[in-house]
Amino acid sequence: MSINIRARQDMSFLFSGLGGGAANVASSNFLGEYASIKNGSYAKLMKAYYAKDSSDSVKAVAKDTNKNKEVTSKEVKAYTKVQSATDALKESADAMLVKGSKSVFEKKDIITTDENGVETTTKGYDTEGIYKAVNGFVTSYNQVINSLDDVSNSSITNRATSMVNHSIANLRMLNKIGISINADSTLSLDKDTFMKSDMTKVQSLFQGNGSYGYQVSSQASMMNFAADTAASKASTYTGRGTYSNFNTGNLFSGYF
Repeated sequence: MSINIRARQDMSFLFSGLGGGAANVASSNFLGEYASIKNGSYAKLMKAYYAKDSSDSVKAVAKDTNKNKEVTSKEVKAYTKVQSATDALKESADAMLVKGSKSVFEKKDIITTDENGVETTTKGYDTEGIYKAVNGFVTSYNQVINSLDDVSNSSITNRATSMVNHSIANLRMLNKIGISINADSTLSLDKDTFMKSDMTKVQSLFQGNGSYGYQVSSQASMMNFAADTAASKASTYTGRGTYSNFNTGNLFSGYF
């Protein structure tokens, strides 16, 4: 089943029920206001009217041309990349925040066998499993950093800076478990150092409210929200009265 939308260039049909003088109403009021919306002058006027300081607002309208800037398809792709990367980072960080029987830090039965073939069962950390979880965190963290190459949105970059600062603030502890910070702000994980580390220190870094892992998860969430907000601007009307969505929006913009 298909939907057929037929363009109508003559808008007088909108006012056919108004009786005499409808054509004059359409031409003098509606079309005049529509023209001011489409060329952006109406949006500028309203910004100036509602500003706390009208003189500053008028200057801003005259000088700041970026406020009505349309979100480009390249920017939308960049924001989508950030969303995907931050989703993965939050998921990997939150997985280590889990407590109880499903926690990666829950001690398990570890069976060892001596040279005589005698087995001994003790409680201990699943070091290999914890390493996989932390390695996944590092990989996701680096993907977020790399996703910022084409992003200029200050809300996103400020949160990314905060995330990196949390890493710097915890660098001494991170170094003790084999995690270092590279020149490009990405992380590196040395497996040999990690496997010899005290897993209680790893747990203190990645589990619990206020921990390093918790802080990174929080920043990832805020970056994700900022990217979603920025990308959504591509699905709203622009200052010129056109619909800027890159998919269905083009269908409607074609009628103006």
